[in-house]
Amino acid sequence: MTITLTDFVSQITSNMPLLITVLLTLGVVLVNGWTDAPNAIATCVSTRSIGVRKAIIMAAICNFFGVLFMTMVNASVASTIYNMVDFQSDPKTSLIALCASLFAIVIWATAAWWFGIPTSESHALIAGLSGAAIALQGGISGINGAEWVKVIYGIILSTVLGFFMGFVITKIMEHLFRRLDRRVGSVIFNHGQVAAGAGMAFMHGAQDGQKFMGVFMLGMFLAKGDATVTEFQIPIWLMVLCSLTMGLGTSIGGYRIIKSVGMDMVKLKKYQGFSADLSAVICLALASRFGLPVSTTHTKTTAIMGVGSAKRISAVNWKVVGDMVLAWILTFPGCGLLGYLMAWAFMAIF
Repeated sequence: MTITLTDFVSQITSNMPLLITVLLTLGVVLVNGWTDAPNAIATCVSTRSIGVRKAIIMAAICNFFGVLFMTMVNASVASTIYNMVDFQSDPKTSLIALCASLFAIVIWATAAWWFGIPTSESHALIAGLSGAAIALQGGISGINGAEWVKVIYGIILSTVLGFFMGFVITKIMEHLFRRLDRRVGSVIFNHGQVAAGAGMAFMHGAQDGQKFMGVFMLGMFLAKGDATVTEFQIPIWLMVLCSLTMGLGTSIGGYRIIKSVGMDMVKLKKYQGFSADLSAVICLALASRFGLPVSTTHTKTTAIMGVGSAKRISAVNWKVVGDMVLAWILTFPGCGLLGYLMAWAFMAIF
Protein backbone atom coordinates (compact mmCIF):
# COMPACT_ATOMS: atom_id res chain seq x y z
CA MET A 1 0.00 0.00 0.00
CA THR A 2 1.20 3.52 -0.74
CA ILE A 3 -0.02 7.13 -0.87
CA THR A 4 0.17 9.34 -3.95
CA LEU A 5 1.24 12.97 -3.76
CA THR A 6 -2.21 14.12 -4.94
CA ASP A 7 -3.91 12.08 -2.24
CA PHE A 8 -1.46 13.38 0.37
CA VAL A 9 -2.08 17.04 -0.52
CA SER A 10 -5.83 16.61 -0.47
CA GLN A 11 -5.65 14.81 2.87
CA ILE A 12 -3.55 17.38 4.73
CA THR A 13 -5.85 20.22 3.64
CA SER A 14 -8.90 18.47 5.08
CA ASN A 15 -7.48 16.29 7.86
CA MET A 16 -6.13 18.35 10.78
CA PRO A 17 -4.69 15.35 12.72
CA LEU A 18 -2.76 14.36 9.61
CA LEU A 19 -1.43 17.91 9.17
CA ILE A 20 -0.21 17.97 12.79
CA THR A 21 1.39 14.54 12.38
CA VAL A 22 3.15 15.61 9.18
CA LEU A 23 4.49 18.81 10.78
CA LEU A 24 5.80 16.92 13.81
CA THR A 25 7.41 14.23 11.65
CA LEU A 26 9.09 16.85 9.47
CA GLY A 27 10.18 18.57 12.69
CA VAL A 28 11.94 15.38 13.75
CA VAL A 29 13.55 15.06 10.30
CA LEU A 30 14.67 18.70 10.47
CA VAL A 31 16.24 18.17 13.90
CA ASN A 32 17.91 15.04 12.56
CA GLY A 33 19.49 17.33 9.97
CA TRP A 34 20.77 19.51 12.82
CA THR A 35 22.17 16.78 15.01
CA ASP A 36 22.72 13.57 13.04
CA ALA A 37 23.22 14.29 9.34
CA PRO A 38 26.25 16.56 10.00
CA ASN A 39 28.17 13.48 11.17
CA ALA A 40 28.31 12.35 7.56
CA ILE A 41 30.26 15.41 6.42
CA ALA A 42 32.07 16.29 9.67
CA THR A 43 35.42 14.76 8.76
CA CYS A 44 35.66 15.99 5.16
CA VAL A 45 34.85 19.54 6.38
CA SER A 46 37.25 19.40 9.35
CA THR A 47 40.15 18.27 7.11
CA ARG A 48 39.32 21.13 4.73
CA SER A 49 38.76 18.76 1.83
CA ILE A 50 35.50 20.54 0.99
CA GLY A 51 33.76 23.72 2.13
CA VAL A 52 30.77 23.63 4.47
CA ARG A 53 28.20 24.85 1.92
CA LYS A 54 29.34 22.45 -0.78
CA ALA A 55 29.39 19.64 1.77
CA ILE A 56 25.81 20.39 2.84
CA ILE A 57 24.60 20.37 -0.79
CA MET A 58 26.49 17.12 -1.38
CA ALA A 59 24.97 15.61 1.76
CA ALA A 60 21.43 16.57 0.73
CA ILE A 61 21.82 15.04 -2.73
CA CYS A 62 23.49 11.86 -1.46
CA ASN A 63 20.92 11.47 1.32
CA PHE A 64 18.19 11.40 -1.32
CA PHE A 65 19.95 8.84 -3.50
CA GLY A 66 20.72 6.74 -0.42
CA VAL A 67 17.03 6.69 0.47
CA LEU A 68 16.00 5.98 -3.13
CA PHE A 69 18.50 3.19 -3.79
CA MET A 70 18.21 1.37 -0.48
CA THR A 71 14.41 1.59 -0.47
CA MET A 72 14.36 -0.02 -3.92
CA VAL A 73 16.82 -2.74 -2.89
CA ASN A 74 15.86 -3.41 0.72
CA ALA A 75 13.26 -1.37 2.68
CA SER A 76 13.50 -3.58 5.78
CA VAL A 77 14.88 -0.76 7.98
CA ALA A 78 11.71 1.26 7.38
CA SER A 79 9.60 -1.84 8.06
CA THR A 80 11.50 -2.54 11.29
CA ILE A 81 10.75 0.94 12.64
CA TYR A 82 7.15 0.77 11.39
CA ASN A 83 6.63 -2.47 13.31
CA MET A 84 8.76 -1.55 16.35
CA VAL A 85 5.67 -0.90 18.47
CA ASP A 86 2.05 -1.95 18.30
CA PHE A 87 -0.22 0.64 19.88
CA GLN A 88 -3.07 -1.91 19.80
CA SER A 89 -5.75 0.74 20.03
CA ASP A 90 -8.09 2.70 17.83
CA PRO A 91 -6.38 4.86 15.19
CA LYS A 92 -7.27 8.16 16.90
CA THR A 93 -5.67 7.25 20.23
CA SER A 94 -2.70 5.66 18.47
CA LEU A 95 -2.15 8.82 16.45
CA ILE A 96 -2.18 10.92 19.64
CA ALA A 97 0.47 8.64 21.15
CA LEU A 98 2.56 8.82 17.97
CA CYS A 99 2.43 12.63 17.93
CA ALA A 100 3.45 12.69 21.60
CA SER A 101 6.49 10.54 20.89
CA LEU A 102 7.53 12.77 17.96
CA PHE A 103 7.18 15.85 20.15
CA ALA A 104 9.37 14.21 22.80
CA ILE A 105 12.04 13.40 20.20
CA VAL A 106 12.15 17.02 18.99
CA ILE A 107 12.62 18.26 22.57
CA TRP A 108 15.35 15.72 23.33
CA ALA A 109 17.27 16.26 20.09
CA THR A 110 17.07 20.05 20.27
CA ALA A 111 18.49 20.00 23.80
CA ALA A 112 21.37 17.79 22.65
CA TRP A 113 22.05 20.07 19.68
CA TRP A 114 22.12 23.13 21.96
CA PHE A 115 25.01 21.58 23.89
CA GLY A 116 26.74 20.42 20.70
CA ILE A 117 26.36 16.73 21.56
CA PRO A 118 25.79 14.41 18.56
CA THR A 119 23.02 12.32 20.08
CA SER A 120 21.40 9.52 18.11
CA GLU A 121 18.02 10.36 16.61
CA SER A 122 17.68 6.70 15.68
CA HIS A 123 17.72 5.68 19.32
CA ALA A 124 15.65 8.71 20.34
CA LEU A 125 13.04 7.66 17.78
CA ILE A 126 12.95 4.08 19.04
CA ALA A 127 12.87 5.17 22.69
CA GLY A 128 10.17 7.81 22.15
CA LEU A 129 7.91 5.40 20.26
CA SER A 130 8.40 2.71 22.91
CA GLY A 131 7.66 5.11 25.78
CA ALA A 132 4.44 6.25 24.12
CA ALA A 133 3.37 2.64 23.46
CA ILE A 134 3.97 1.72 27.12
CA ALA A 135 1.88 4.71 28.24
CA LEU A 136 -0.92 3.74 25.88
CA GLN A 137 -0.98 0.06 26.87
CA GLY A 138 -0.10 0.47 30.53
CA GLY A 139 2.77 -2.02 30.09
CA ILE A 140 5.22 -3.52 27.62
CA SER A 141 2.63 -5.46 25.62
CA GLY A 142 2.89 -2.88 22.85
CA ILE A 143 6.63 -3.47 22.36
CA ASN A 144 7.62 -5.83 19.55
CA GLY A 145 10.50 -7.80 21.08
CA ALA A 146 11.57 -9.36 17.78
CA GLU A 147 12.18 -5.92 16.27
CA TRP A 148 13.87 -4.64 19.43
CA VAL A 149 16.44 -7.45 19.18
CA LYS A 150 17.55 -5.91 15.89
CA VAL A 151 18.22 -2.65 17.75
CA ILE A 152 20.51 -4.47 20.20
CA TYR A 153 22.38 -6.09 17.32
CA GLY A 154 22.68 -2.67 15.71
CA ILE A 155 24.20 -1.11 18.84
CA ILE A 156 26.84 -3.85 19.00
CA LEU A 157 27.61 -3.52 15.29
CA SER A 158 27.86 0.28 15.29
CA THR A 159 30.06 0.39 18.39
CA VAL A 160 32.39 -2.60 18.17
CA LEU A 161 32.73 -2.97 14.43
CA GLY A 162 32.92 0.81 13.89
CA PHE A 163 35.91 1.14 16.25
CA PHE A 164 37.60 -2.00 14.91
CA MET A 165 37.21 -1.00 11.26
CA GLY A 166 38.48 2.52 11.96
CA PHE A 167 41.59 1.15 13.65
CA VAL A 168 42.34 -1.51 11.02
CA ILE A 169 41.69 0.61 7.91
CA THR A 170 43.90 3.40 9.27
CA LYS A 171 46.74 0.94 9.78
CA ILE A 172 46.23 -0.39 6.24
CA MET A 173 46.32 3.13 4.76
CA GLU A 174 49.48 3.96 6.67
CA HIS A 175 51.16 0.78 5.41
CA LEU A 176 50.07 1.10 1.77
CA PHE A 177 51.00 4.77 1.39
CA ARG A 178 54.00 5.01 3.73
CA ARG A 179 56.41 5.77 0.85
CA LEU A 180 54.09 8.16 -0.98
CA ASP A 181 55.15 11.78 -1.37
CA ARG A 182 53.21 13.90 1.13
CA ARG A 183 51.97 16.38 -1.48
CA VAL A 184 50.76 13.63 -3.79
CA GLY A 185 49.12 11.88 -0.85
CA SER A 186 47.35 15.09 0.15
CA VAL A 187 45.79 15.39 -3.31
CA ILE A 188 44.75 11.72 -3.40
CA PHE A 189 43.19 11.72 0.04
CA ASN A 190 41.57 15.10 -0.52
CA HIS A 191 39.50 13.58 -3.34
CA GLY A 192 39.13 10.33 -1.42
CA GLN A 193 37.84 12.21 1.62
CA VAL A 194 35.14 13.95 -0.43
CA ALA A 195 34.11 10.65 -2.05
CA ALA A 196 33.98 8.89 1.34
CA GLY A 197 31.99 11.79 2.81
CA ALA A 198 29.50 11.44 -0.04
CA GLY A 199 29.34 7.72 0.73
CA MET A 200 28.61 8.50 4.38
CA ALA A 201 25.79 10.87 3.39
CA PHE A 202 24.44 8.19 1.04
CA MET A 203 24.40 5.60 3.82
CA HIS A 204 22.88 8.11 6.26
CA GLY A 205 19.96 8.44 3.85
CA ALA A 206 19.78 4.67 3.50
CA GLN A 207 19.53 4.27 7.28
CA ASP A 208 17.98 7.36 8.88
CA GLY A 209 15.91 8.39 5.88
CA GLN A 210 14.17 5.01 5.92
CA LYS A 211 13.53 5.19 9.67
CA PHE A 212 11.71 8.50 9.51
CA MET A 213 9.77 7.60 6.40
CA GLY A 214 8.55 4.47 8.19
CA VAL A 215 7.16 6.72 10.94
CA PHE A 216 5.78 9.11 8.31
CA MET A 217 3.83 6.28 6.66
CA LEU A 218 2.58 5.04 10.03
CA GLY A 219 1.26 8.51 10.88
CA MET A 220 -0.48 8.91 7.54
CA PHE A 221 -2.24 5.55 7.77
CA LEU A 222 -3.38 6.23 11.35
CA ALA A 223 -4.63 9.70 10.41
CA LYS A 224 -6.73 8.08 7.67
CA GLY A 225 -8.22 5.74 10.29
CA ASP A 226 -6.37 2.64 9.13
CA ALA A 227 -4.38 0.84 11.84
CA THR A 228 -4.17 -2.51 10.04
CA VAL A 229 -1.57 -1.77 7.34
CA THR A 230 1.47 -4.05 7.73
CA GLU A 231 3.12 -3.66 4.32
CA PHE A 232 3.64 -0.46 2.36
CA GLN A 233 5.62 1.13 -0.46
CA ILE A 234 7.44 4.41 0.12
CA PRO A 235 6.63 6.95 -2.65
CA ILE A 236 9.40 8.97 -4.33
CA TRP A 237 7.80 12.31 -3.40
CA LEU A 238 8.22 11.38 0.28
CA MET A 239 11.90 10.57 -0.27
CA VAL A 240 12.41 14.00 -1.84
CA LEU A 241 10.51 15.78 0.93
CA CYS A 242 12.50 14.10 3.72
CA SER A 243 15.84 14.65 1.96
CA LEU A 244 15.18 18.36 1.44
CA THR A 245 14.01 18.79 5.04
CA MET A 246 17.08 17.00 6.37
CA GLY A 247 19.37 19.13 4.19
CA LEU A 248 17.68 22.30 5.46
CA GLY A 249 18.31 21.20 9.05
CA THR A 250 22.00 20.57 8.33
CA SER A 251 22.39 24.01 6.75
CA ILE A 252 20.71 25.72 9.73
CA GLY A 253 22.52 24.16 12.66
CA GLY A 254 24.97 21.49 11.56
CA TYR A 255 28.19 23.32 12.36
CA ARG A 256 28.05 22.62 16.10
CA ILE A 257 28.01 18.88 15.49
CA ILE A 258 30.64 19.12 12.73
CA LYS A 259 32.92 20.86 15.23
CA SER A 260 32.31 18.30 18.00
CA VAL A 261 32.77 15.23 15.81
CA GLY A 262 35.30 16.39 13.23
CA MET A 263 37.44 18.81 15.24
CA ASP A 264 37.12 18.40 19.01
CA MET A 265 37.23 14.62 19.41
CA VAL A 266 40.34 13.85 17.31
CA LYS A 267 42.56 16.07 15.18
CA LEU A 268 42.37 14.29 11.84
CA LYS A 269 44.63 14.31 8.81
CA LYS A 270 43.12 13.69 5.39
CA TYR A 271 43.99 10.00 5.25
CA GLN A 272 42.56 9.53 8.74
CA GLY A 273 39.33 11.28 7.81
CA PHE A 274 39.10 9.05 4.74
CA SER A 275 39.69 5.96 6.89
CA ALA A 276 36.96 7.00 9.35
CA ASP A 277 34.39 7.61 6.61
CA LEU A 278 35.24 4.42 4.74
CA SER A 279 34.95 2.39 7.96
CA ALA A 280 31.57 3.89 8.79
CA VAL A 281 30.27 3.35 5.24
CA ILE A 282 31.18 -0.34 5.39
CA CYS A 283 29.46 -0.79 8.76
CA LEU A 284 26.32 1.06 7.67
CA ALA A 285 26.15 -0.90 4.41
CA LEU A 286 26.29 -4.18 6.32
CA ALA A 287 23.58 -3.01 8.74
CA SER A 288 21.31 -1.83 5.92
CA ARG A 289 21.81 -5.09 4.06
CA PHE A 290 20.50 -7.08 7.03
CA GLY A 291 17.78 -4.59 8.00
CA LEU A 292 19.40 -3.52 11.30
CA PRO A 293 18.41 0.02 12.42
CA VAL A 294 21.83 1.28 13.55
CA SER A 295 22.83 4.75 14.67
CA THR A 296 24.89 6.65 12.10
CA THR A 297 26.13 8.81 14.97
CA HIS A 298 27.49 5.83 16.91
CA THR A 299 29.00 4.28 13.81
CA LYS A 300 30.80 7.42 12.66
CA THR A 301 32.06 8.53 16.06
CA THR A 302 33.31 5.07 17.09
CA ALA A 303 35.08 4.82 13.72
CA ILE A 304 36.80 8.14 14.47
CA MET A 305 37.80 6.82 17.91
CA GLY A 306 39.33 3.78 16.21
CA VAL A 307 41.22 6.00 13.79
CA GLY A 308 42.59 8.15 16.61
CA SER A 309 43.56 5.11 18.67
CA ALA A 310 45.51 3.71 15.71
CA LYS A 311 47.95 6.57 16.26
CA ARG A 312 47.92 6.48 20.05
CA ILE A 313 45.24 6.29 22.72
CA SER A 314 46.00 9.82 23.94
CA ALA A 315 45.24 11.21 20.46
CA VAL A 316 41.54 10.88 21.27
CA ASN A 317 39.95 13.58 23.42
CA TRP A 318 38.29 11.19 25.85
CA LYS A 319 36.48 14.01 27.67
CA VAL A 320 34.52 14.78 24.49
CA VAL A 321 34.00 11.06 24.00
CA GLY A 322 32.72 10.79 27.57
CA ASP A 323 30.12 13.49 26.95
CA MET A 324 28.95 11.67 23.83
CA VAL A 325 28.77 8.29 25.54
CA LEU A 326 26.80 9.80 28.43
CA ALA A 327 24.31 11.22 25.92
CA TRP A 328 24.04 7.83 24.23
CA ILE A 329 23.41 6.06 27.55
CA LEU A 330 20.79 8.58 28.61
CA THR A 331 18.94 8.58 25.28
CA PHE A 332 16.97 5.35 25.76
CA PRO A 333 15.70 5.98 29.32
CA GLY A 334 15.55 9.76 28.92
CA CYS A 335 13.68 9.96 25.61
CA GLY A 336 11.63 6.89 26.54
CA LEU A 337 10.44 8.59 29.74
CA LEU A 338 9.79 11.80 27.84
CA GLY A 339 7.73 9.90 25.26
CA TYR A 340 5.81 8.20 28.08
CA LEU A 341 5.02 11.50 29.83
CA MET A 342 4.13 13.30 26.60
CA ALA A 343 1.77 10.46 25.63
CA TRP A 344 -0.06 10.72 28.97
CA ALA A 345 -0.24 14.52 28.62
CA PHE A 346 -1.45 14.40 25.01
CA MET A 347 -4.12 11.79 25.78
CA ALA A 348 -5.35 13.86 28.72
CA ILE A 349 -5.52 17.04 26.59
CA PHE A 350 -6.92 15.58 23.38
